[in-house]
This record gives sequence, C-alpha cells and structure tokens, in this order.
Amino acid sequence: MPYPPALVAPMRQEMTDMGASELISPAEVDAVLADHRGTTLVFVNSVCGCAAGNARPALAEALKHDTKPDRIVTVFAGQDLDATARARQYFADYQPSSPSVALLRDGEVVHFVHRHEIEGRHPQAIAENLTTAFDKFCGAVA
Repeated sequence: MPYPPALVAPMRQEMTDMGASELISPAEVDAVLADHRGTTLVFVNSVCGCAAGNARPALAEALKHDTKPDRIVTVFAGQDLDATARARQYFADYQPSSPSVALLRDGEVVHFVHRHEIEGRHPQAIAENLTTAFDKFCGAVA
C-alpha cells in the first residue's frame, strides 16, 4: 500500500526543486529511460531517514558541480510502486534499494549507489562519490 500523498509531498518537492523530473507511471519511465542518448541520473526516492539526511542533501550538493547528467529523474519507492518497479528493470543487475542512485550513459548503468553506501555516510562523501562519477561518465566521451 503506497504512502499517503500528503506525507511524501515535501520529499517530492525537494527533488523537483533541485531540477529532477518526477516519473510517476511506467509509461513515463519508459519515455525517458528508453531514450539511450546521453546521461540520465535516476534517484529512487524514499521516506527513510537516510534519504532525508544523507541522499537528497548529497544529490543537491552534487548537482552544483559543473559536470552533471543530461537528465535527472526520480521515482518514489513506497508511493509510485509501478513506476519504481519499471525503473528498477532498467538497472535489474543491481539489488533493489531505496534510496539509491543509478547513473546511465547511453542506456547502460555506469554507476550505482546502493542504500548501504548512503546509510551512515556524510552527505559530502556521497556527493563526492557522485561528482567523481559525473566527471567520469557525463563529460565528453573520449
């Protein structure tokens, strides 16, 4: 059963405020992730404390970096169940995790951050992990 919309509204707003597009249906997920051009960051949002205290602040910090993905999108685990399940099919080689971050380049997952890499870590350390991946995968292709 999904979380009540009023409960997750501030967490959704936090993501859209940092420029993420919400994907709330499987069709929306497919419309974005089936486009294999460029780089796409998929943030699997969550109501847990590590999402609020670590993951979302880390992503906000990482997105201030000069190099960043072409597209930033988000699905909400525990709310948009079908959209989240569909997004996870695009990175099925990775254990389902929320929160988590998948970075895709030309349709392939090139970097993934699991919940266990978020819990207990300072947002700055997570942001550094992300910006290192941005520099490696989101810049000009060599």
